Amino acid sequence: MNADITSRIKAKAALVDPSRYGRSDRSTASRWFWEIDRVLLLLIAILIGIGLIAVAAASPAAAQRYSGGNVRVNDLFFFYRQMMWIAVSMPVMILISMMPRERAKRFSIGGAVIFVVLLAAVPFIGVEKNGAVRWIELGVGQLQPSEFLKPFFVVTMAWILSLKEKDKGLPVFWVSGVLTAIVAALLMKQPDFGSTIIYGTVWIAMLALAGIRMKMLLMLGAAALVGVVIAYFTYDVATIRIDGFLFGEGDNFQVENAMKTLTAGGLFGMGPGGGTRKFGLPEPHTDYIFSVIGEEFGLIACLAIALLYLAIVARVLIKLLDEESSFAILAAAGLVIEFGLQAMINMAVNVQIAPSKGMTLPFISYGGSSMLALSMGMGLLLAFTRRNPYLTRSPYVVKWSGERPKVSSSK
Repeated sequence: MNADITSRIKAKAALVDPSRYGRSDRSTASRWFWEIDRVLLLLIAILIGIGLIAVAAASPAAAQRYSGGNVRVNDLFFFYRQMMWIAVSMPVMILISMMPRERAKRFSIGGAVIFVVLLAAVPFIGVEKNGAVRWIELGVGQLQPSEFLKPFFVVTMAWILSLKEKDKGLPVFWVSGVLTAIVAALLMKQPDFGSTIIYGTVWIAMLALAGIRMKMLLMLGAAALVGVVIAYFTYDVATIRIDGFLFGEGDNFQVENAMKTLTAGGLFGMGPGGGTRKFGLPEPHTDYIFSVIGEEFGLIACLAIALLYLAIVARVLIKLLDEESSFAILAAAGLVIEFGLQAMINMAVNVQIAPSKGMTLPFISYGGSSMLALSMGMGLLLAFTRRNPYLTRSPYVVKWSGERPKVSSSK
């Protein structure tokens, strides 16, 4: 019996190519496996796993909020939906990460054009939700163009700014500035003040990486402050948010309740399903999921999540130290800055450091558009940080420190 099983295993093993997915295999899948940043991929997988647990914890509270009258939403409805969105999004992320850099760049520029057009169409064909018109109804779900535009905008800006290397006379600063201003104007129309801040901040950070003069950066910083002041006096949404944050005026129920929910669990939380304050949150599964995590899993878990985001940002920036392509540096740095900034703003809102923005926590909050858009952005980031593992071992490659790798000689 055992001999028969052994012979079958050997027969099947003989049909398998021994070099399949080995270092000598030059197929697309094999090259992707050896070139991808597997540590970064692991950190993302951990973050998505944490997100599923968090959505499961927040789902009963969200289901109760959306139930009423003859409508009864299943307690785990949002958890099941999130699993579906993850099942759709992860293959998208992997496929995009397999793209060569040039193809990923063209894909991003095309995507930027499409979603800028859709962003301009939102005020005319969009649907209103919580007082804002940011979504386009598709029947099976809602599409938020501003979320999908984020990664494509970053890569397009990186391409424009990197053109200065080829021709110093190109007005890349003004071209990128005009495009950013157009996107900002379309976002303010919705209104989406939080996303406007993210787009503007990422653009300024990329300008700094592109080597813009300090004088120009200071002028941009001053212009940004003036813009916030003007928005405060002329833009109702900005006035309400800033007054509520600085002076406690208006309805501060959301952020105050979020902070109380976050600290209700103490250091170690009340345990999965043990939270009660989450049922009083307006959007426990999206904007305020960080507070639900604090109540049920404790402040220690919140700190671990913040450190996980920091690890992802640090991992990418450290890998870019040995990168030679200015376009890849700008694209990858811009993508990870946008990712980290969104996470920081969401957590800051939950602890009352920043006014409410209506912004999700990347890969943790529930949302189809958010999950798909983040997966596309992370797929692009993985594509731009792919490296041939043998290049750094070559004796002909000079490291950024100026030293050549040591090569052992055999006698």
